[in-house]
Amino acid sequence: MMAMKFSFLTPMARIRCCSPSNQISLPSSPLKALKLPAFWPWQKVKMGPLSVSPMGFGTWAWGNQLLWGYQESMDTELQQIFILAVENGINLFDTADSYGTGRLNGQSEKLLGKFIREFQGRRRIREDIVIATKFAAYPWRLTPGQFVKACRASLDRLQIEQIGIGQLHWSTANYAPPQELALWDGLVAMYQKGLVRAVGVSNYGPKQLVKIHDYLKARGVPLCSAQVQFSLLSIGEDQQEIKNICDALGIRLISYSPLGLGMLTGKYTPSKLPSGPRSFLFRQILPGLEPLLSSLREIAQKRRKTIPQVAINWCISKGTIPIPGVKTLKQAEENLGALGWRLSSDELLQLEYAARESPGKMIQNIFQTR
Repeated sequence: MMAMKFSFLTPMARIRCCSPSNQISLPSSPLKALKLPAFWPWQKVKMGPLSVSPMGFGTWAWGNQLLWGYQESMDTELQQIFILAVENGINLFDTADSYGTGRLNGQSEKLLGKFIREFQGRRRIREDIVIATKFAAYPWRLTPGQFVKACRASLDRLQIEQIGIGQLHWSTANYAPPQELALWDGLVAMYQKGLVRAVGVSNYGPKQLVKIHDYLKARGVPLCSAQVQFSLLSIGEDQQEIKNICDALGIRLISYSPLGLGMLTGKYTPSKLPSGPRSFLFRQILPGLEPLLSSLREIAQKRRKTIPQVAINWCISKGTIPIPGVKTLKQAEENLGALGWRLSSDELLQLEYAARESPGKMIQNIFQTR
């Protein structure tokens, strides 16, 4: 993986997000700044034909009232998050046509489109933004044409000419195998029509991942990315096998839920749970996470980072592109602090050993296939 060694943040953003103790200081004189510049642009990583930041931002919460408590009054802060992200090098934003609740379905795409149109910064920053959106395998999407129609609807909500990565949100192999081929052909069609620059999948297990890769390759369509739940809470045999397949086939693995829906932030305990549906899951898993959280805490203190920054950096150091969700400026600033450094091999081993010793494990997504 092309690991980045420096981060390019605005001075205030660097002070706020890269040091939880706020003890990073700017050079005291112009001469020192000239001798050792405080900020450097970071490298991008390759994902198919695209160059993207080593971390993206996930936008599941942008419109989801049920799980994430979205309200339209949050839109101003979400736009500030978007501006902060792109001005500090983040150019990958993951969304889906199903993101939102009820009448707000598609709200995440609408907001991203609005924020891109209204961005007042440099034109090149705006042009480099990569939107990766996912198309739901709804039971009424039975033909390639219906999938292409879904892609055009996303383009309309986003108000952009071409989507960066068009992704199949989940496989239907577990419950409707005949539909699967139509969806694959839909990916081929949207790629051949130039509606997307690249195609990817989400929630595909190892067997189906190899099948769709080979099918697309035979049609002249490269599989750019595979998005799965991948974190220190989700490193079972299937996830490791998926990662190995991606490495062997040149597919970039996108890690969703790198913080385990918030369980790897260190902000919650069995007696301090989040509100809403997440509390039921947290109540089951958190009591078994102490070995892992203890190691995260130890490394964070040594590195002068925060627990979430260490957890996200683990995903980056494993060669994946994490897409932590953000719905507040504080979260966005903290996530940016996961960039610009890299865990050592000993630290990676320590965290992975602690993960294995922790009986608490994330429940596998029911849509992931074998």
